Amino acid sequence: MSNDTKWTSANIPDQNGRLAVVTGANSGLGLETARELARKGAKVVLAVRNLDKGAAAVDDIKTEQPDADLELQQLDLASLESIARAAAELSGTYDSIDLLINNAGVMYTPKQSTADGFEMQLGTNHLGHYAFTGQLIDRLAGVEGSRIVTVSSVGHRILSRIDFDDLNAERKYNRIAAYGRSKLANLLFTYELQRRLEAAGSKAIALAAHPGGSDSELARHIPGADRVRPFFQRMVQSSAMGALSTLRAATDPDATGGQYYGPDGFMEFQGHPVIVKSNSASHDTETQRRLWEVSESMTGVTYPL
Repeated sequence: MSNDTKWTSANIPDQNGRLAVVTGANSGLGLETARELARKGAKVVLAVRNLDKGAAAVDDIKTEQPDADLELQQLDLASLESIARAAAELSGTYDSIDLLINNAGVMYTPKQSTADGFEMQLGTNHLGHYAFTGQLIDRLAGVEGSRIVTVSSVGHRILSRIDFDDLNAERKYNRIAAYGRSKLANLLFTYELQRRLEAAGSKAIALAAHPGGSDSELARHIPGADRVRPFFQRMVQSSAMGALSTLRAATDPDATGGQYYGPDGFMEFQGHPVIVKSNSASHDTETQRRLWEVSESMTGVTYPL
């Protein structure tokens, strides 16, 4: 594909015979990601916290794609018990997984903790996906063409320092900084995972993506969201457009491990997906390694790589 060609969902190759697991697939970016993968023939597992909302998402997709091959899986990324149960159920049902899309997330939440005492944004956005991926990695690592795509954000650049002495923000909580930290962690995780997959000779690759500014339910915790929404909507793009970065990372035959995809517009806020750069902090190999070890300790999940 030439550099001046805009990548769209029409560029997604045939996905027949492939199994995709998409977290947070009941709405927004996750729903649109699941919709397009199903449209191209993949069997899609919608891994969702709320099964009623998940069922509504299935109905939504099937309204236009009656033959879509969809399954629901209950998954609460704010609970290590739920994560272990979901991973065990998926491993018991499927011998292999082709695509794991770590999409679910929370943004700018008031200070609160997960079921295991982790700060909610780091616990859900990073630690939950670290644990879920680790417990499914043996279903991905040996599969030719398999990919783990983790969704980050332009927010990884904002107040995002990883403070290993206060990861759970017990001394000081700033909701914007906590979100930025969790999205930086998504990138640190992706780059470290890719290095470990390569070292193990795995057939799987790890990539990251971000949707730019997308109109989704994530924004509901922004202070004064109701007042700023009309202005905000002029700046952002649809969830369908935002999901294209994830879809390109997941399906472009030319994509390689460790790449990061985002919109090609001004400040990467809108546009079609291209390879983009993450900040220098995300490429610090010592921080990548240390976050991995801390995540392993906090979740009790060790990767068999």
